[in-house]
Amino acid sequence: MNIDFPLHFDVRGRTATTDDADHIRDMIEQLLFTAPGERVNRPEFGSGLLQMVFAPNSVELASALQFTAQAALTRYLGDLIDLQQLTVSADDATLSVVVGYVIRSTQQPLTQTFVRSAP
Repeated sequence: MNIDFPLHFDVRGRTATTDDADHIRDMIEQLLFTAPGERVNRPEFGSGLLQMVFAPNSVELASALQFTAQAALTRYLGDLIDLQQLTVSADDATLSVVVGYVIRSTQQPLTQTFVRSAP
C-alpha cells in the first residue's frame, strides 16, 4: 500500500493508504501542479502549469504548457505510465488538465481530470 495524497488520517487514526492506481493518480497531480524550483532537492521537478491560471489565455501558451507537462510526465512517471492523451485548457481563472494514460504494470487505461482555480 502507498500513502494517500494529500496526507491525512483514516478512521483508525493511522496514516491513510491507497492502492497503486490512486497513488499514480496522486503522483500525476503533484507533478502537474508543482512549480519548477518549488522542491528544494529537486529544483527541476514540476510542470509549470499553475502559471497558466494567471497568464493571458492563448493557443500558443496552452500548446507550450501542454508540451512542458507532457515532457514532465514522461520524464518522471514514464516508467509507471504510458501517456496517451494530455489536454490543457484555461477558462478565466480555472485550469483544467485531462490526462489519459495506461498503467504499465496492469495495462489499465485511465483518464483523469485535474482542475485548479485561482484563489
